[in-house]
Amino acid sequence: QVQLVESGGGLVQPGGSLRLSCAARGNIFGINTMGWYRQTPGKQRELVASITRGANAYYADSVKGRFTISRDNVKNTVYLQMNNLKPEDTAVYYCNAERIGKIYWGQGTQVTVSS
Repeated sequence: QVQLVESGGGLVQPGGSLRLSCAARGNIFGINTMGWYRQTPGKQRELVASITRGANAYYADSVKGRFTISRDNVKNTVYLQMNNLKPEDTAVYYCNAERIGKIYWGQGTQVTVSS
């Protein structure tokens, strides 16, 4: 089993920044892609960004140029640096990890962008 522990959400004004962290614990050997998804009420969970163990990154068009995903393979932690936040970025953000064909999810962390 893999446990994903997220931190770093909160309330920020438009144009501000937040950094999300997600630490993988448990049976972490073999974790490949890690990523961040977000979800708002009544909508499907959507992929924000993902990164492979070899640091190949993918970004949704809506966050390109504003968000940066990175990972520390020694600490088994993935980060999401979010800059120039907009009200439409408000959502619950979920960490995700793939290990040998199985998908694991964190508990979610709320990000609210509001003045």
